[in-house]
Amino acid sequence: MIDEVLKKLREVNNFENAIINSIVLEELRRRVTVKLVTDKAYSKEDKACAENAVRSFVPEFFESVVEILKLTPDNEMIKRKILEGVEENFKAISVTLGADDIKVEKTENGYDFEISVMQSLSSTDGVSESVINYLKKCYCGEFTGRCVKSLKSANEIQVEEDEENTEFEVPVRRFDISNFKFLEGTEKQTSAVYLCDMNFESEKVIVCGRIEDIQERTFKTGKNKDKTYYSYTLNDDTAMLRLTYFPRQKSIEKIKALKIGDSIVCTCKSEQYNGFIRLTANFIDYGSMPEGFVPEKRTSKPVPKYYGAVKPRPYSDIEQTDMFTKSVIPDCLKGKTFVVFDLETTGLNSAASSGNMDRIIEIGAYKVVDGVIAESFTTFINPQKKLSDEIIRLTGITEEMVASAPTYEQVMPDFFKFCHGAILVGHNIAGFDFKFVDYYCAKLGYMLERKIIDTIPLSQELLFLSNYKLNTVADRFGIVFNHHRAIDDALVTAKIFIELIKIKKSLPKLQ
Repeated sequence: MIDEVLKKLREVNNFENAIINSIVLEELRRRVTVKLVTDKAYSKEDKACAENAVRSFVPEFFESVVEILKLTPDNEMIKRKILEGVEENFKAISVTLGADDIKVEKTENGYDFEISVMQSLSSTDGVSESVINYLKKCYCGEFTGRCVKSLKSANEIQVEEDEENTEFEVPVRRFDISNFKFLEGTEKQTSAVYLCDMNFESEKVIVCGRIEDIQERTFKTGKNKDKTYYSYTLNDDTAMLRLTYFPRQKSIEKIKALKIGDSIVCTCKSEQYNGFIRLTANFIDYGSMPEGFVPEKRTSKPVPKYYGAVKPRPYSDIEQTDMFTKSVIPDCLKGKTFVVFDLETTGLNSAASSGNMDRIIEIGAYKVVDGVIAESFTTFINPQKKLSDEIIRLTGITEEMVASAPTYEQVMPDFFKFCHGAILVGHNIAGFDFKFVDYYCAKLGYMLERKIIDTIPLSQELLFLSNYKLNTVADRFGIVFNHHRAIDDALVTAKIFIELIKIKKSLPKLQ
């Protein structure tokens, strides 16, 4: 149907290269709106002919509206779209590309481009064809292009990252232990490590906190006998961590007397296990955090000077510059920067205290500057573990898609840089997404500042809906998207956030 409408429109003078940006059906208002993009100047008569062409496809009892945007891209706009097009379908190639690797020339009817790709990348099959199709969705005209081999090596791409590789060790914070009392240990402990700083291996480390959970378990010994051990979840108001304890026979009754809410001091061994820190207690005594304990601010690694594995891309949207969209940006958005992001993960476990926190497999983020979506940041992340069938089905992300992606150690410094100085925004960001990025950034020494806005409570405050799932809120604003992919969810959340602030006319309190 759309192809037939477009064919009819292109028979109209000065609309030979036109593309259809969107067709919006409003059943209650009985109106169909067709948004066209053309690269040529047109007259009133030309527009009337276009309206007649569209009218012939619209039922009589519906109003027919044609909105036309004249858009003639320049070389830089085409170059940005090429980068976006490669990034969308060829991640491994996109991380090696910069603006200097793309050449664009204006032709009589459109544009011709050339993409310089490293020789070490084995195949560029389908890249130029995919980019051409991507450009045709965005701009009018004819497009031709090709990939050529460049002499640039992978080492050259890492030069910027290597230049900033200065040693920086994040200080481990400690607090003084109050009310210490022996339970089974022999050495008085005076200070404990913040649980949120427990990301290192040590033969002896002291932790202290309230017991949030106790689980008694058994295991089989080598002689096939059952032996009891305990799993404790501790909370010191900076984080919650789980530790394992194998009791001594002489202190077993005292250990059994411990209950949820008690404050204890544990002398532990910490070690890496399956990518996470595992704590095993050797001794347990009584002790607590100081009264009125206020954690000191975390010291962070400096913001990286350069992007390494993932580089932001300029973002442009016809709707943002559409002359027919009369939209006033609220003053509260001006002069401020927001990063709206969404994640796809290997599961829903966002609590490090369980000892088995799930991993990020995709980050999608958009930077909103002065109320306008200005940049995108998107990448798959190799979780270094097998994806479950359920996650593959839910997200559409396969093993092949993440196999060649960078690891979180490579991605999170770039994400930290992208977020620097911005307020973070997301749909359920407080309960889910922030916990992941905060944890994986902190593991590398990058401490995100907790300045966040969650669009779920904001939607609940301003809208009256049956539920406040992302797709339900998106429907409220007429936004169609591919749900359960981070880059799509992040973009629709950014658009929702801007619309909600237009309604509220002020920013909500940061969480």
